[in-house]
Amino acid sequence: MRKLTFGMNVTLDGYIAAPGDDLGWSVPSDELFQWWSDRVRTTGLALYGRKLWETMNSHWPTADQQPGASPAEIEFARRWRDMPKAVFSSTISTVEGNTRLVTGDAVAEITRLKAEEGGPMDIGGATLAAAAMRAGLIDEYVLATAPVLAGGGTPLFPALDNWVNLTLVETRTFPEGVVLTRYETRR
Repeated sequence: MRKLTFGMNVTLDGYIAAPGDDLGWSVPSDELFQWWSDRVRTTGLALYGRKLWETMNSHWPTADQQPGASPAEIEFARRWRDMPKAVFSSTISTVEGNTRLVTGDAVAEITRLKAEEGGPMDIGGATLAAAAMRAGLIDEYVLATAPVLAGGGTPLFPALDNWVNLTLVETRTFPEGVVLTRYETRR
């Protein structure tokens, strides 16, 4: 069975985007950027909600060809482009690159994908991750918590019907006061 991880940058008050989808607070240090890049390198399949996929896909497919791209950005762009992706959406009809579109029941498809052989899966996007959380499909949570209060925006966690008990497996501090925490779901 494949492991499913939900990892995001988050504000201290629990938002993955500030009002107006502002992500200006989430610019990672070089060290944190490399940490996320190393995760992409080891991800067997990335599951994206439409909105996050559109954000990522608007930049990373050609980021390595942009003037002034750093070596780390070039490496991440290539890793991201090569990583298999599935986009869950009922509002778009096509995706490109190393990506396939899923238009049916997200929970059923994620359950099926978890049962397959293969490398670990990452899930991103508030709505998609919320569905997987409610269904009890997420095995690990990774939060890169920035020392900023957004006061509103897109919350990391949805309202849940039941508690999700977690075990802390790692903490790490990055430059600029970002604290990474990893939790495994206790089953």
